[in-house]
Parts: sequence; structure tokens; C-alpha cells
Amino acid sequence: MADAATAPAEAGEQYEAPDEPLFADEYFRKKPKKHGREWKVVDAPCMPAPVADTHAHLDMLRDPGLALARAGVHEVRFVEAMVDPLGAEGAQDFELLDGWLRDAQLAIRQMSTRICGQGWHSVPRVRMAVGVHPHVAKAWDAAAREDMLRYLRDERVSAVGEIGLDYHYDYSPRDVQQRVFAEQVELAQSAGLPVILHVREAFDDAFAIMEEAGWSEAGVLLHCYTADAAQIARWVDAGCYIAFGGAFTFKKLEQIRQAAALVPRERLLLETDAPFMTPEPFRGLECEPAHTIWTAQRMLDELLCEAEPDERAALLAQVFENSIGLLDREPTDWQRGI
Repeated sequence: MADAATAPAEAGEQYEAPDEPLFADEYFRKKPKKHGREWKVVDAPCMPAPVADTHAHLDMLRDPGLALARAGVHEVRFVEAMVDPLGAEGAQDFELLDGWLRDAQLAIRQMSTRICGQGWHSVPRVRMAVGVHPHVAKAWDAAAREDMLRYLRDERVSAVGEIGLDYHYDYSPRDVQQRVFAEQVELAQSAGLPVILHVREAFDDAFAIMEEAGWSEAGVLLHCYTADAAQIARWVDAGCYIAFGGAFTFKKLEQIRQAAALVPRERLLLETDAPFMTPEPFRGLECEPAHTIWTAQRMLDELLCEAEPDERAALLAQVFENSIGLLDREPTDWQRGI
């Protein structure tokens, strides 16, 4: 690995939860109501265990380094960054990630000392997922496939994604989306890497493609789940990990919270999809990995509303370990050229 911040977690690493929220971070401000002027500061929840953001578009953030520093201060210990070589931002993460991490290390030292009087916070570990989104599947060709294989060789890459089908916008023809999706699943299997799925209004076709192409032995993550409880059953039965983001907190989306209750604890994950899907009470603002803690808090309240603190801490720790176990593994033999 190129940097300690991208290294896998050490076995037996212990976490000591703070007794109370670390500080009142003025970053967490509610957007004023219509015609309002005051941006009210909201106290951040105190996490009883570390948190992972399994899906963030760092290259779309205004200041990725500062965002990583804020995430680290709020106990977000791991971030999976999405890279789409054919997307608007391209594959710049490969060149810019080390700089973002250096910026984050500097910012987190300043932030920890200034706000907390100590410098023990750390920058989250960052790994990357590489995949061609269904929106841009129409640009896939032999050259894109070769580029994809080259990027997947990088040992900082831990998954193929986000890939899948999006029938909501249909920016690429559906038959093209399906073909490119299936081809990338096959690449993931060859590389021995997990798959991160984007599925929107296309669950039947996506499931059929996975059945035909084969479920990756390295694992399958269904990202940003927003459908109902009835839809989730077959994905759970197939062994998928299910990630919930900011939509889990939205007031009108009770069906998502009902679906989460059906996911085995060992396959629950958290994410942001930053800079999108900012959780309550910050909707309308740019989402960052630090916002994962708000979805985590809501998940604990929903799934363990009357549980003792130790049980809540155990669930959050389980969700974190799920993330690390799936997305922060050692490089595969294929990546090492073995």
C-alpha cells in the first residue's frame, strides 16, 4: 500500500468510545428555513464505536482533504471512494488521493489541537472502487476495458463498482447497460474483488444478470438501498451486503427502515454517497463522509430503540467490521500477479 491511511486494519485493534460528544462542530449546521437567516449548529451524535462510509465520491467534493479530516474527527475510520474512469471526473483519484490524504493529515492535526486539545484523531483509511456507472455505459469499449483492468491492478483498489442498471434516467440504452454490467461482473470475478451495485428501478433485470453472470465469491454490496422490505428478501437470500445512506433518515421513507430490519446484522453497512443524499437534518447541503454518523445514529435508534448502550455499541462495531471485512482486505492474488 502507498500510505498508512490506506492499509488494512490491524487485527485486534481496540476502540475506546468517548464518554461524550467531542465538541460542537460548527460544520454541522441546519440550512435555514425559507427566508431564514440563521444557520443553527447541531450537536453531533457521540459514536459508541467506529464508523465506515462504504460509498463516497471524494472527487466530487469541494475539498476532499478537509472532508476526510472532518470524517476522522467524527470517528469515521474508513472510506471507500468511487472511481469511474468514464465519468466526468475520470480516474483522478489515483493521482490526487495521496495529496488529499496529506491535506487531511495536516487539517486533522490543526482541528484536533484547536478544538479538542489533543491530536489523537486519525485520517480515515481510504480504499477505492473502480467501475463504469450505467449512466455512461454507452462509452464502454475495448479501450475502456483495458483501462479498467489496469486500474484494478492498483492495490489501493478493493472493489469493482459502482456498476449496475439505472432505468430511472436511461442515459445509456438498457441493452447496453445490461451488457456492460455483466462484463464488469466477470472482470470482478477474474480479479477476485467484491462488486458494488447501483440498481435503480431495475431490480428484476439486475438480479437476473447476477444470477446468470454468477455471484462474486468475494462478495456483493447493494449500495444505497431505497426500496421496500418486499424487494430486499431475494438480495439478502443471495448473500448480499446491503448499505444504507442518508435516505434512511428521510421522514417519508419508512419503507427503507422496515427493509433494514430484515438484513442480517453481519451484512448491514453504512454509506453516504457523498456529495449526494445528505441525511436529516442537513438535506440540501453537500454531503460528506462525516455525515455517516447521522445515519448511524438513526439506524441505532430504529433497530435498537430500547437497547442498552453496550448492545448499541456492539451493533455499530459489527457494521464497521462488516465494512472492513468486505472492502479493506489484503490485495488479491490477481492484483499481485500471482
